[in-house]
Amino acid sequence: MYKPTAMLFSQFNFQEFLTLTFTLFAVIDVIGSVPMLISLKEKMGGINAWKVTLISGGLMILFFFIGKPFLTLLGVDIKSFAVAGSIVIFILGLEMVLGIEFFKTEKGAPSGTIVPIAFPLIAGSGTLTTIMSLKATFERKEQNEYMILLAILINLIVIYIVLRSLNLIEKALGKAGLLAVRKFFGVILLAIAVRVFATNASGLIK
Repeated sequence: MYKPTAMLFSQFNFQEFLTLTFTLFAVIDVIGSVPMLISLKEKMGGINAWKVTLISGGLMILFFFIGKPFLTLLGVDIKSFAVAGSIVIFILGLEMVLGIEFFKTEKGAPSGTIVPIAFPLIAGSGTLTTIMSLKATFERKEQNEYMILLAILINLIVIYIVLRSLNLIEKALGKAGLLAVRKFFGVILLAIAVRVFATNASGLIK
């Protein structure tokens, strides 16, 4: 049961709020995803920043409230969900490093907004499982779990600003700079995918 508004504000801890915000910012890593987003923007003929932000935010908030029960209803545990997301992230990383196109999206196709941009690039398995883990921690400590929702909102604003600024970022980097950054962050994405896979696959393979 959620507590009255006055009690929520009385329990607000600014330091913990900053920790939550920067934790989600690091996990989402929208800055590191810029090269991939620019590449997808070119393939799709543009990215609807508002729509991507809304879908990503919807997924995060959905998993905040009903993430674990929803996965249980589907017969999927958190580890399986994380492994599936890591495979998609690995493929995205290969695209960036090798220049091979796996996600063949037609220009203007709305499906690309959801996969792979909203999920798993922005609201990926790491982000969603982190949100569920943070909520479980706050429930155990009986602290103000609504700080997580506020932290999600702050990150969504950052995501929207980055998506709206892709053209400016692309011009600032130039073709050579964009290619170098793209390959560098492609390797980072591969490393993240391998880490997520290794962390969660051990309990699945028997």
